[in-house]
Amino acid sequence: MKKITDGLRQTSLGYVFIFPALFVLVAMIVYPMVYGIGISFFDTNLVNKWKFIGLKYYGRLLTDEDFGKSILRTLVFTFGTVTGRTVLGLIFATILVNKRLPYKAFFRSIIVLPWFFPDVVIGLLWKWLYNANYGLINHTLLGLNLIDSPVEWLSNSSTAMGAVILVSIWKGFPFMVVMLMAALQTVSQDLYEAAEIDGCDKVGKFLHVTLPGIAPVLSTTVMLETMWSFKHFTLIWNLTYGGPVDATNVVSIDIYKTGFQYMRFGESSTRAVYVFIIVIVMSLLQRKFKKSKGY
Repeated sequence: MKKITDGLRQTSLGYVFIFPALFVLVAMIVYPMVYGIGISFFDTNLVNKWKFIGLKYYGRLLTDEDFGKSILRTLVFTFGTVTGRTVLGLIFATILVNKRLPYKAFFRSIIVLPWFFPDVVIGLLWKWLYNANYGLINHTLLGLNLIDSPVEWLSNSSTAMGAVILVSIWKGFPFMVVMLMAALQTVSQDLYEAAEIDGCDKVGKFLHVTLPGIAPVLSTTVMLETMWSFKHFTLIWNLTYGGPVDATNVVSIDIYKTGFQYMRFGESSTRAVYVFIIVIVMSLLQRKFKKSKGY
């Protein structure tokens, strides 16, 4: 009996310890998620209008051309951002791990600084750099005779998305560098020596030793970056507000405008639910891929 009592006491004590974390989880994640899904079934302004419409918004959004375009713009932004961060991350991580450089520790510290700055600060900084009248980018390009006149980087629909992607890459690639540096340091030098004996050049070593060695970390990091980029909002909003002419109106900004500018919170929540489903599918595909590769 005493053993049973002690076991129940320990079990109860365990629940007491996890309750604060469980409460925060429910209050900050579960409740907002359930509430958001709930209001997607209503035509509501969250004040005095609560008209139940069921799955009307879900059906309508499947054929909504504007929503489809915002998803496509999000895919373009996500692909450009993740690709750029991955390439730069691999390059800098390889240099900082495998090359003998003076002040290597100093460069490792400096290179991660953009990742620590808030998106609001980054947005204001690059908005100044992109300014057509006094921005440093146009001033430099004009000085090098690479352009004939100042370019409206953020006000031109043909350059706005590229400009935003560039900023997003610069902001986020240090995370990729840190993760890949840690992965590269786990690859045994014996494998490189064996590959060299087998006649592999630098490209062969990278393809047959480095990539397989860092693949588990690389795949996980790429998946995280993809999900984060797909729902990114702050940086794009601070740079362009989704303009010009919806050129950078990705799905997160589309959700915000639908809810807080047009006061269609039910429809806005439906869009958010679709994004949630897309992210969940991405996560499941990533887990299936890792399982098939044995990571």
